[in-house]
Amino acid sequence: MKNKLILLLVLSVSLLSLPAVSQTDSQAPADTALLGLPGDNLDLFTVLDLFQKSKTIEDFEKSLNLKETGINNLDLDLNDTVDFIKVVTKQDGTDFTFILQIDVSPKEIQDVAVILVSKDKDGKVTMQIVGDKDLYGENYVIEPKPPAPAVTPNPAYAGTDPVPSAAPATTTVVVVESAPVVQYIYSPVYVPYYPPYYYHYYPPYHVAFTVMAVSVYHHNHYYHHGGYHGGYHGGHGNTVVIHNENNFNNYNNSRHSSNTVNHNKASGNYNRNNASTRPSTGSSASTRPSTTPSTRPSTGSSASTRPSTTPSTSQAKGSSASTRPSATPSTGQSKGSSASAKPSTSQAKGSSASTRPSTSNYSSASATRSNPMGSSRSGGGGGGRRR
Repeated sequence: MKNKLILLLVLSVSLLSLPAVSQTDSQAPADTALLGLPGDNLDLFTVLDLFQKSKTIEDFEKSLNLKETGINNLDLDLNDTVDFIKVVTKQDGTDFTFILQIDVSPKEIQDVAVILVSKDKDGKVTMQIVGDKDLYGENYVIEPKPPAPAVTPNPAYAGTDPVPSAAPATTTVVVVESAPVVQYIYSPVYVPYYPPYYYHYYPPYHVAFTVMAVSVYHHNHYYHHGGYHGGYHGGHGNTVVIHNENNFNNYNNSRHSSNTVNHNKASGNYNRNNASTRPSTGSSASTRPSTTPSTRPSTGSSASTRPSTTPSTSQAKGSSASTRPSATPSTGQSKGSSASAKPSTSQAKGSSASTRPSTSNYSSASATRSNPMGSSRSGGGGGGRRR
């Protein structure tokens, strides 16, 4: 018995420890947590990954806005359709700035994020994406993960576990210099791209489509976070800093911020995409028929449903009625308190009528007696007719 208890305890501890070890490095909670800001509808990890894989800036802009890629889910003007993001290019020598913008209205532009690409004198290229503070908070910076440091084996090591000269990489590494878009912008054939689009004038491939729930959108793109690091709401815990401060400061001098976006954010209007659209199961009326008795008041006295034991169809308006059948037919009308139970079409013209059938051969007002000739005789007032 003691051994069984120990075994159950070990199994319980093992099961409780499973969720703690199932978290991978590429799905760290800080990387995948929602910001609670409008930027939750545009994953910048995914945007930077798409940028590196694009051949030209035009290709990047197109793929960013296609419904099929599902990358853009922003609706800053709150018209229930995804906004078009245009890409504006600025260049200063070997420093490039690619600005992602949305025309919120005919007179307002909101910057979404900026991609900074720079090359130093040694030919080393750096690439970062910085989320706009209106949509992502302060210091939201993402960049590719650097390659793992080279491992140099010690030639004098005489142990039994030597370090291999080429250790396999344990994380996804993005080589910025080899990215197609980087090779393109630093090539002689590069031509600056200036988007001709503005509010309500977009390319033919851009079709209006509705936004999806932010939880679904976030689940569809979290796997892009593996080769990058940074982000974090408000810069808390983010060790990534902007490499080219001059390039970023030049951008900030012409940064666009929309009053409409700031008003909607302050009013909490962008949080409605986070709310569930599932209908409430609260105080709605049920359409299921009720099994409880009706409380509708009665409009009169209810008649008894107990079946009558008399075959007569005549209505007795006297004080009593005899249930004993008469042996002789009668065509007369009784004006007293008693009436024959034989079927008759005559109506009694007495003073009162009871709607409840009597179960006795004697009424409360008079007793009926039979004579040897078979006729009935009433002992009450208004004597019956003798036959």
